[in-house]
This record gives sequence, C-alpha cells and structure tokens, in this order.
Amino acid sequence: MEYPVIERKKNFKVGIIGASGYTGSELAGLLARHPAVELSVVTSRQHAGKQLSEIHPHLRQIAEHVLQPAEALLKDPPDLVFLALPHAIAQNFVRPLYEKGVKIIDLSADFRLKSATVYQQWYNTAHQAPEFLEQAVYGLPELFRSQIRPARLVANPGCYPTSALLALAPLLKEKRIETGSIIIDSKSGATGAGIKPQASTHFSRVFGNFAAYGIGSHRHTPEIEQELGLLAGSAVKVQFTPHLLPIDRGILSTIYVRPTGAIHDNDLRDLYGRFYFKEKFIRICDAPPELKHVRGSNYCNIYAHHDARTDAIILVSVLDNLIKGAAGQAVQNMNIMLNLKEDSGLGHIPVYP
Repeated sequence: MEYPVIERKKNFKVGIIGASGYTGSELAGLLARHPAVELSVVTSRQHAGKQLSEIHPHLRQIAEHVLQPAEALLKDPPDLVFLALPHAIAQNFVRPLYEKGVKIIDLSADFRLKSATVYQQWYNTAHQAPEFLEQAVYGLPELFRSQIRPARLVANPGCYPTSALLALAPLLKEKRIETGSIIIDSKSGATGAGIKPQASTHFSRVFGNFAAYGIGSHRHTPEIEQELGLLAGSAVKVQFTPHLLPIDRGILSTIYVRPTGAIHDNDLRDLYGRFYFKEKFIRICDAPPELKHVRGSNYCNIYAHHDARTDAIILVSVLDNLIKGAAGQAVQNMNIMLNLKEDSGLGHIPVYP
C-alpha cells in the first residue's frame, strides 16, 4: 500500500550568498532539511549555472539547487539571507539587502567589530558600510539571545572566538578571574582556512604536522577581547595563539586563567552548571572533552579544572568549527530571529568514532 506524501508547510524562504565554500555547503545541508524554512536560492559567482551537488557531491539528492548569480537573489529577496562570503566582500551586500527589509546573518568578520578603525587595523582594508557596525548584533545565542531576536543584522561569531567566549563567560560574568592574564591556546582543523587552496593547508604540509601561526597577530584577537570586555565590564587583554592540526575539522581550545580568590573544582562545576543550565548545545564535562565528542554537531563541550598546585584554572572547550563555529550557529541564530524553536534543524548527534 502506498501512502501519500505529506508536505510540511515551509513558513519562511531563506537564501545563501556564497554557497560554494565549506561553510556555505554546511549551511545548505542544514537548511535543505530544516522543517520550517525553504532554501529558495543559493548563489556563487564562480560556479553560477552549476548544481550545488556538482561542487559538493555529498549534497546529492539533498540540496540540488542550481547556483545563481547574487543579482538573482537581490531581485527577488527571501525573508532571510546568509552571507557566506570572505571578509571585505560580504559587507557590500548588506546595504541593498537591508533596504529591501531582508534579515541578514553574516558569517564573515565584517560586522563583528564595533569600530571601523579597529577593523581596518586588523583586516588591512577600509570598511565600506561602517554605518551598520553599531546596529549589528553579535550572534552568540547563549550570551546575547535577547538582542538577536529582534535584530535585522547578525554577525555570526568566529569559530575560535566561540570556543573561547563560551568557556570564559561564566567566570568573567561572576568576576572570578583576573582579566589581564588570560592565555588562549587553540587548535583547529584545516577547514578553518576555507576551501581555497593555499600552501599552508596543502596535504603534504599538513599531514603528520602540527604548527602554530598568527602569533600575536591573529585577526580573531580583537573580536575575542571586545566580547570578553563586554562580559567583564572592563577592558580585557588576551594572549591568543592558534595552531593548525593535521585533521579536517574541529577546534580544541585550552585556556589558562588566574582566579581572583579561593575556588575549587566543585565551585567550578556549580558555576558552569548554573550558567548553562538551560542551554541545549552546551555540555559541561567531568573530564577533558575530545574533538570526536562534538564532530558534526552543534554542541560545545566545556571542562573546567582548578590546579591547586599552581592556583590556575584550566578550561578546555571543543566544537566543530563548521557547525557550532559557523553554519550550525548561524542556523541557531536564524531560528531565534524567525521565532522558531531554537534547535530546529540542529538535532544531529556527534559522529563518533
């Protein structure tokens, strides 16, 4: 006996500008199976006219959209648009979309920083839409949900900052750590560098290798300091050092901080448990988490430990840089902005082993 196919009503239309990269393909996969939104248009300047599954074969029979020029989306804009473009390019699309009443989630760095001057210092280019910097909301749902809900423009956080901010937020909000001696040691898989080939992410260089980069100069540093400063209520300086792991995806951050007073592991467990009690995508761990504990999911796992010998607090956080560090967090923001259930379309369990 054959049963009729019952189509679920899709309440909103959404689009992706720049769907040919890793983040764009992750977004397309998540949105294609989202219960409440229709992925109506995907664009790519370089691959216009091709099917998305030609560029990303894992999306075959899942997201068989024909890639279009961005102009097609601007002519008939959907309810919400994701900008999955490099920095300095994404900003050019905000004004025309904003004027048409479209909600925007930008996955580049273009609207994360509140100062055009700071942006130019770290990204070596002048900002072309500085009037939108103040109204852009930093899209970390666990910390800024109430600001995200009514927002027209959301700046999706960087992957490294997400791992650091979620780990540090409870301690900073409760003023339990010193703000001048924060050390963030982060490691990322090669997809964090994007899909465009480059010498530093070539297989023969990455495989069997492990290297630090951007020491003292990584562009996520001012983003981390800006948001930590808001949490702490005063300026915060961090020593942030990223490393490239010989793997495809995932971020593990180990963070070292000094407590402002006596604190024990039981205190840390209680503090983190209370702070993230209602957060579905934050999991507080009793042992240091591993990358495979979150791979392919929107979870961020956090472990906090006080080393009595050195009187230091050691934090470990892990996430999938393409999901909670990018596309999954963007969908989480979309759900909030469209008044949908926040975990809609994000029910994937981690891929293990």
